[in-house]
Amino acid sequence: MRYAISIPPAGPPADLIACAVAAEHAGWDAFFLWDHVYIADGMPLHDPWVLLGAIGTATERLRLGAMVTPLARRRPWKVAKEVITLDQLTGGRVVVGVGLGVPDSDFTAFGESADPRTRAATLDEALVVLDGLLRGDVVDHAGPRFRVRARLTPGSVQRPRPPIWVAATWPHRRPLARAARYDGVFALGRDAVGGLTPAQVAEVRAVLGPDQDIVLPYDPAVPIDEHAAAGVTWSVLGPDEPSGDWLAVLRRRIEAGPPG
Repeated sequence: MRYAISIPPAGPPADLIACAVAAEHAGWDAFFLWDHVYIADGMPLHDPWVLLGAIGTATERLRLGAMVTPLARRRPWKVAKEVITLDQLTGGRVVVGVGLGVPDSDFTAFGESADPRTRAATLDEALVVLDGLLRGDVVDHAGPRFRVRARLTPGSVQRPRPPIWVAATWPHRRPLARAARYDGVFALGRDAVGGLTPAQVAEVRAVLGPDQDIVLPYDPAVPIDEHAAAGVTWSVLGPDEPSGDWLAVLRRRIEAGPPG
């Protein structure tokens, strides 16, 4: 089992970078930032990719990434270039997290469709393009949403490419099948916070196969060894609903080290 921190890119940038440095010193394995442009409750947000670049230069070991990027509202070639640059900057420490994205305001505030079927179709096509570009392939793609004929250079440090984790909400099977085509799943319970039992994790493992990562929000109600035995490979800790002095509270939890 490996352990990660995942937080919104909210608050003073220097404090967020300091949290990542503290996580590395305390023995955590990864540090992820949420990827949102706009949340209707007014949470002040920074760009996660700019912050990840700064975090990458301040750390040496942590794996880093946006968790998760709503790929349906992005151009996959721009995401590929950002991922490759961050992978070069960090010496090959990037994890790519993608999904449909929540909340709907991340789309509707800018006149984009929040329809889940539309986003799912766009995500599937964008993943094909992203996968090829990250591998360093010449991508010749003509689809309903994207047309690409290009090869990006330089390539990523990791080969054949940085790992791709796809978010999926249990018990929906189509997102799990999507994740099974890549390197892992960020598995969420029906409430999109957590809540998968070890038995449910075992069902997810059966869909994915033996080698892909199963990433789960940390659930203090379930012993770590039970989730690990069922197939969880990463446990991710973060604030459910950031409020008040959440960053200082989480900083203390980070400094206490991983739960395992």
